[in-house]
Amino acid sequence: MNNKNSPNAFLKRTGDGYHAKKSKILTKSEIDRFLSSADDKEFLMIKVGLILGIAEACRTDELVNLTVDDIEDPVGKNTMGKIPSVVASYLKLPDVACYTGHCLRRSSATLLADAGVDITTIKRHAGWKSTTVAEGYVENSIENKTKIANQVLVDTTTSAITKTVNRVPHTDSKDIG
Repeated sequence: MNNKNSPNAFLKRTGDGYHAKKSKILTKSEIDRFLSSADDKEFLMIKVGLILGIAEACRTDELVNLTVDDIEDPVGKNTMGKIPSVVASYLKLPDVACYTGHCLRRSSATLLADAGVDITTIKRHAGWKSTTVAEGYVENSIENKTKIANQVLVDTTTSAITKTVNRVPHTDSKDIG
């Protein structure tokens, strides 16, 4: 049975008010803050997992399947899956339990979208074939909404000022006074 015809897929498509539970994401500033402030002696493996997970939009299994040649300190799936919640806990973010193993893939996709990367590139980066699936991973971040609002306001304000300046008749300094 393919996924489109599974009972769960049917329930999701027909369920009024159904909202998939999604992992929270880490913002660029949160990632930067953790990497720069967390002690390497205690958090080095977490930092490496965070960097690899974000850079490659990794699933927890993909991080676990790295070989010893890739990383000198191999760890298990549960440890890798807890990387986002450890980071969130360190940063004292709310709802630490909502930062699941999927956080790294969602954060990676969101950071790329916030940087203006097109959906095709995001799909290639994370290995998604479906645009709908890729779009589901991208969080509507406050940072991106603010960036877009600023672009709208700057363009609108600049345009309004230009139109106003062009409409005001220029006075000669001889006419004043």
